[in-house]
Amino acid sequence: MKFPRRTLEDPAINLTPLIDVVFLLLIFFMVTTTFTRETRIAVNLPEANAEQAESVPNQIEVLVSQSGRYSVNDRMLGDNELMTLGRALIDAAGGDRSAPVLLIADAEATHQAVVTAMDAIGQSGFSRLSIATRRADEDSSPDSNPDGTPDNDGGATP
Repeated sequence: MKFPRRTLEDPAINLTPLIDVVFLLLIFFMVTTTFTRETRIAVNLPEANAEQAESVPNQIEVLVSQSGRYSVNDRMLGDNELMTLGRALIDAAGGDRSAPVLLIADAEATHQAVVTAMDAIGQSGFSRLSIATRRADEDSSPDSNPDGTPDNDGGATP
């Protein structure tokens, strides 16, 4: 008995539905993506050889010691947690988040301690941040404490 032979067709993948699905996914991701703007703190970097500026009366001073300990307006904090520093800043400002903040960090303080302080200032809602520096000829001045932080009478140039 002679059976008719079937002709085998070459298998082919139809790419049209695949391209349609890819375009639909692309449109979906383009429509649903949200573009958030990162919150940033405007930092006024001082000149190292600038004259000493007058202190602002409602200014909040955040000191970072060589060991990474924080103090807000000469009040040492109990721990180095971000939330503790944020609460101390809000308490020192009395709820006024437009108050200027002066960040005074020891030259030997770790970069992480300074960044953590800046992060706490930003998360607490403060936007006026100044970083204090010392003039080069004030390195051995009697104004500085053994841990490198300035006394209350100045020594820091905002």
